[in-house]
Amino acid sequence: MTRVTPKASIAKQLIKSFYGKGPLYSYWNACSQGGRQGLKLAQQYPSAYDGIIAAAPAINWAEFYINSIWPVFYMESTQQFPHDCELNAITQLAVSACDELDGAKDGIISDVDACRHIFNPFKQVGKTFHCTSTRSKLEISHAAASVANASWTGPRFSNGKSMYPGYEIGTDLPTLAPTNCTGTVCKSGGEGSVEFAWKTFVKKDMAATLKNATGRDFDTIYRHVKQIFASNLETNEVDLRDFRDAGGKMITYHGLADPSISPGGTLQYYNKVSDFVGNVTSFYKCYQVPALGHCWGGKGGQPEALFDQLRAWVENGTEPFSTPVVVTRSDNTTQQQILCPYPQKPSFNTSCSAKNSTRCWSCAQ
Repeated sequence: MTRVTPKASIAKQLIKSFYGKGPLYSYWNACSQGGRQGLKLAQQYPSAYDGIIAAAPAINWAEFYINSIWPVFYMESTQQFPHDCELNAITQLAVSACDELDGAKDGIISDVDACRHIFNPFKQVGKTFHCTSTRSKLEISHAAASVANASWTGPRFSNGKSMYPGYEIGTDLPTLAPTNCTGTVCKSGGEGSVEFAWKTFVKKDMAATLKNATGRDFDTIYRHVKQIFASNLETNEVDLRDFRDAGGKMITYHGLADPSISPGGTLQYYNKVSDFVGNVTSFYKCYQVPALGHCWGGKGGQPEALFDQLRAWVENGTEPFSTPVVVTRSDNTTQQQILCPYPQKPSFNTSCSAKNSTRCWSCAQ
């Protein structure tokens, strides 16, 4: 981060030297690690940029790393390795149950919070489906429901307390909990990163295996990872008053199908900023993007208008109350929708005549 800020200062000096005056406004627009840097700029260098888009930010490195290895650790420690077809079937059942919570039938889960309340993976156990890769009928197992549930609820300490928010329902489960299968017999396909942490931090034995590992062992992994990342990579300072008082404006968006960084962690940070600063929406807004992957990809579509809206907010005081997005529906057609700043959620008016128009959508609490 110390490299980013001097570069901004040097760039401003060069512009002033060449044009005879400095830039009127400066902006930062980046995702993932760049999103983390955007937050760091607002936290430590509040006057460096007038407007910041910090998308899918890697805020808490220790926690999001722990979250990323948790599904595989869970499989290894419990010796449950479901077929990826089972995990995909659970996701499809979740989409069917939660698709129309926003009023639109598009094959996308928009209200992930409500979906968590109505969809129970364990109630899907025993349901049959056709698996394309095995060319046979399979049945959803208790192991598949357990792995899905662990991925969604997130890592926990051995005392049951949550370490970090899990991934959202609708995220690609085989990416989170990969398995290698011969027929219907499966083993873990993602043991590399978690085994490295296990062998290095816990057992200090490169021949150790994860079989029968305990919750206390995962506590130990977390403690060591926290010591490594806490000092220089975490970006969780919630006091953004200096950025606010400098006139800065910031927008964060995060895909709800992000398989790399949990969007729940971003929302957790935003809520903490709101609690500390108060009236946070006057200078900082957070958008959740249904079905969007990490920074891009997926059916959710890219919130491409946000940068222009950020500029209008900074330069004209035009506050963004929603932003348009084009999603790809389950039948591969597209539909114009909107995203709403948290805590509002988009709602589709089913009686609207112009079905493929943002006019059919509104933001509601």
